[in-house]
Amino acid sequence: MRYTPLSAKLYKKNRQKFMTKMKSKGLAVFNSNDIYPISADSTIPFQQHRDIFYLTGVDQEESILLLFPDAIDKNDREILFLRETNDLIKIWYGPKLTKAAATKLTGIKNVQWLDNFDAVLKRLAFQATRIYINTNEHYRASTEVETREDRFIKKARAMFPGHKFYRSNPILQRLRAVKEPEEIAQIQKACNITEASLRRILDKTRPGMMEYELEAEFAHEFLRQGSKGFAYTPIIAAGDNANILHYIENDAEVKDGDLILMDVGAEYGNWASDMTRCVPANGKFSPRQKEVYNAVLRVKKKAAKMLKPGVIWQEYQNKVGRILEKELIGLGLLTENDIKNEDPAWPAYKKYFMHGTSHNMGLDTHDYGILEEPMKAGMVFTVEPGIYIPEEGIGVRIEDDYVVQEKGEAFNLMKNIPITVDEIEALMAK
Repeated sequence: MRYTPLSAKLYKKNRQKFMTKMKSKGLAVFNSNDIYPISADSTIPFQQHRDIFYLTGVDQEESILLLFPDAIDKNDREILFLRETNDLIKIWYGPKLTKAAATKLTGIKNVQWLDNFDAVLKRLAFQATRIYINTNEHYRASTEVETREDRFIKKARAMFPGHKFYRSNPILQRLRAVKEPEEIAQIQKACNITEASLRRILDKTRPGMMEYELEAEFAHEFLRQGSKGFAYTPIIAAGDNANILHYIENDAEVKDGDLILMDVGAEYGNWASDMTRCVPANGKFSPRQKEVYNAVLRVKKKAAKMLKPGVIWQEYQNKVGRILEKELIGLGLLTENDIKNEDPAWPAYKKYFMHGTSHNMGLDTHDYGILEEPMKAGMVFTVEPGIYIPEEGIGVRIEDDYVVQEKGEAFNLMKNIPITVDEIEALMAK
């Protein structure tokens, strides 16, 4: 394990928060992700399902968590099931969690081998009247593969047709959106690794290199500092490639005069960071690049000040759009007449700024959070306005990660990362 696990107290607290939201006689089950095959005997590296990780800290495949706060026997109220390890597994793949190690990591006293799960589930399900299943209800979710959760849900509905089924996700959406201090500290570590990586590449960037060479520099520093790598697929977009919002090929040559948009973030202990910076390939912003960059930076600063408890995301987004609209007029990209005659369903500024300003951050890069509900202290959001001008080959986005505070301005977890034109040019000159 590359990271230091957090205290079992956090995971115990998370489970308690979840169980207090359950209805009486409710039983909840959470499954690990599968290890997904590529072909032959190749697989995608394992990534733990964030929900079971949030509740246990277990970062191992084939794990199952069962929560039943109203169980008759107190020992049955929290049960963790693990794949039984043996000497052969240890030789081929390394040691897996023992029962004692799992208890120390999670704070769960009742740890059993996976072979017992069906029998225990059947025994306890008939003490329960409700079964909580964990579907993926994130607003960006688009899943085409069948997951372990999907298979469990089919199995549970067939085994217990007389039970009422409830959804765990609405509870988790609200709980995971508000971070505990330990979680924020992990995100801060991920942000610090991202900072070190950006500083590493600033004096290495030059015309003639390939976008993937810059990606490699980020990856090198991420791994060197104990991260498993990128929190999401990185975007290294030189010149007009920056106008493709989800450009991930990173295979073009960086040319003299290009502005390079770099949307990257390290993970640490499964917590994500999310940063975007734009740097000039030759070390100097052109007058127009500087003009656009500073316009976006002004919008970002104003948007960040708006992140406060009680704010509704859509209202916030609309206000940011109007702030950016004024910058677009100043840049000569829009006129007052364009705004007067705009389609209210697609405001004029959307031609140059077509994505959202902020999203929740945490265990997932696009983390849990119900955008229709008011922001709360402890939530972590990106702030990432942008201006994209394909006709000029310029695309600018600037992004930091912020923690909403009970009072005052949101705290910038990336406040030490170079961001101004002068800072970036000075570091590149070195």
